[in-house]
Amino acid sequence: QVQLVESGGGMVQAGGSLRLSCAASGSIFAIDFMGWYRQVPGKQRELVARITNGGTTNYADSVKGRFTISRDNAKRTVYLQMNSLKPEDTAVYYCNLNVPNIGMDYWGKGTLVTVSS
Repeated sequence: QVQLVESGGGMVQAGGSLRLSCAASGSIFAIDFMGWYRQVPGKQRELVARITNGGTTNYADSVKGRFTISRDNAKRTVYLQMNSLKPEDTAVYYCNLNVPNIGMDYWGKGTLVTVSS
């Protein structure tokens, strides 16, 4: 079992910054992806960014150049630095741990990010 606990959401004005954190506990896997997804009411959850335990990253086109994902494997924590925030970044952000070798996905409870114009 894996538990994911997010922190760092909140309200910020457009152009501002926030940093999300997600700490994992429980089972440890040799290969995994940690990432962030976001969802607004009425829309599907979408990938924001993810990073492998080897450090390979990928980003949604909408956040490239503004968001940076990183992880500390020793702390089993993934971070999302969000700069130049826009109102359209407003969403509930969910931490995800994906284990491709066993086909499992684990999710945090989500943290709300609100960007005002």
